[in-house]
Amino acid sequence: MIQTLLIANRGEIACRIIRTARRMGIATVAVHSDADAGAPHVRMADRAVRIGPAEAARSYLDAGTILAAARLAGADAVHPGYGFLSENADFAQGCRDAGLVFVGPPPEAIRAMADKARARVLMARAGVPVVPGYDGEDQSADRFAAEADRIGFPLLVKASAGGGGRGMRRVRRADDLASAVESARREAENAFGSGGLILERLVEAARHVEVQVFADGRGNCIHLGARDCSAQRRHQKIVEESSPIGAGVTDAMARDAVACAKAVDYVGAGTVEFIVGAEGGYHFLEMNTRLQVEHPVTEMVTGLDLVEWQLRVAQGEALPLRQEEVVFAGHAIEARLYAEDPQAGFRPQTGTVRGWRPQVGADEPGLRIDTGVEDGQAVTPFYDPMIAKLIAHGRARDEAIRRLVRALETRPLFGPKTNRGFLLGLLASPEFRAGAVTTDLIDRWIADDAPLLRAALPSRETVALAAAWLALSAPGGWFRSTGVADCSVTLDCDGCRFETTARIERGRLASVRIVTADGVGGIEGVDVAIVEARIEGARLQAVLGAGAADGGALAVATVHAEGRDVWLDRDGRTWRFSEPDRLAAREAAADPSLVRTPVTGVLRALSAAAGDRVEAGQTVGMVEAMKMETMLAAAATGTVTAVRARAGDQVRAGDVIVELDPAG
Repeated sequence: MIQTLLIANRGEIACRIIRTARRMGIATVAVHSDADAGAPHVRMADRAVRIGPAEAARSYLDAGTILAAARLAGADAVHPGYGFLSENADFAQGCRDAGLVFVGPPPEAIRAMADKARARVLMARAGVPVVPGYDGEDQSADRFAAEADRIGFPLLVKASAGGGGRGMRRVRRADDLASAVESARREAENAFGSGGLILERLVEAARHVEVQVFADGRGNCIHLGARDCSAQRRHQKIVEESSPIGAGVTDAMARDAVACAKAVDYVGAGTVEFIVGAEGGYHFLEMNTRLQVEHPVTEMVTGLDLVEWQLRVAQGEALPLRQEEVVFAGHAIEARLYAEDPQAGFRPQTGTVRGWRPQVGADEPGLRIDTGVEDGQAVTPFYDPMIAKLIAHGRARDEAIRRLVRALETRPLFGPKTNRGFLLGLLASPEFRAGAVTTDLIDRWIADDAPLLRAALPSRETVALAAAWLALSAPGGWFRSTGVADCSVTLDCDGCRFETTARIERGRLASVRIVTADGVGGIEGVDVAIVEARIEGARLQAVLGAGAADGGALAVATVHAEGRDVWLDRDGRTWRFSEPDRLAAREAAADPSLVRTPVTGVLRALSAAAGDRVEAGQTVGMVEAMKMETMLAAAATGTVTAVRARAGDQVRAGDVIVELDPAG
């Protein structure tokens, strides 16, 4: 029996594993980098061990250090969570060699499925349909070109190792193949230590459906239903939901998923992923030999605790249920809340989390929130930018969606930008409501510059509320018992400046006049009448217009303020307003003679040197942060006068990387 469990992970999955282990009476050990010394998972565990500096390669990906931590803490089992070392066969073998129980499949099964090329061969032998492609050992440019011509375009270039959408490129023309191969190989080598690639035909207008399987060490293997993960961008899942087993293609997929697991003598929790074409046929994509991020969807419709099952199977127990005993009830859906900016290409964001309240109330049935981030904690560039998973369950799909939407609307997060507004837009879209989301939908939105992905500007009411907050919360002097006073409030929001005047009449805020609105048409010179405005904690409530009795509109906003910076949240959308000096900083950052990094991360590539001539738009470097590559381009044509960083350096958002003389 497992007595002490070390969790070789961080964030929400570490917290989630600790909760189940505690309920089972198992002591827990957390590991942490320097960046996570005060993180929630560290405080939740019974013990904690430092494993290195912030960089994942020197902490959470250092197998030797984690095994040493297990010995130091007296652990007899290790749970890898997902990501990091969870699908590393050498780590699983290292646990076995050290006499530790690895809460996951045997190393042999991980190796069999870790290499996508080998997995394709194994599945074809087992009778599971695979996508037409190339998985050979010859990785030369000529062989790839020949195989691509045989397979036909469009196709996917995919890393043989790893997952999570890394090392994957979509190619539509033969002319783009070589650059896609080079880019995918570089990313795969950085992420997985292997540059091996495969080619697969791109199945367009497809859905991504996966089957949860579970096996024990006694020869039993069952499935626990399917999940539809088609809502994704750049091969990264965003929203996942339960998919019924028992009708047509999903029933056949469930049988093939179990056959897949049995073919490699699988033990523990695993997920077999399939791509489903528009005509209804399906093909094997890959098997994830670990617990999935979206496993709560399955837990919500089955009522099971998959981590508990993992621990019991790892102890040598049989599966708790037979296939016919598994009961599926209702519908579940999960949304991943990320620190990223959808209006800027889903660029990862960093910063301190403010006003985050993930707790689920007693009046919120069917709702679960898994998070490893708390109010006041910093989101760093070192790890995945996911903040939380919000999971909702309902008797039917519409009820589950409604509960998820409500949960997102009522949980603003201030500080770094998030994808919350985008998630709400996605959930409200006709395609999603109709259950017609395909894997390329969001990428098509990106390519078409869909309204949901455009930087929206605040309405006049929102600007007025922000000015009202600043006027109402200003220290003394503006409000008097009689008379009239005008308070000038200048606001900046996403590069647009608003000059406003808040009018105080007889001790109350009467109106906000938007005098000028640079960059926003249609609201200059507008007066917004405000009646009964008041602040209640972090809430601003006001009647806008002539008054409630005369058809005025009630406006409620959640607000977080630091100094003269104000974050204002209305209807699931957050706006940040700040003082003019912030605008000046942004204007300085836009200097075309400077190439700055917009994200914090590692400078992976640099192709400019002093004296080089560059053209406007030319790429001069690449920064990797939170699983994404951000290209750095010159804003003007000129001569490089200085380079302030080297490839491999850790850089911060706003740092100048290259200086140039536009006149040179």
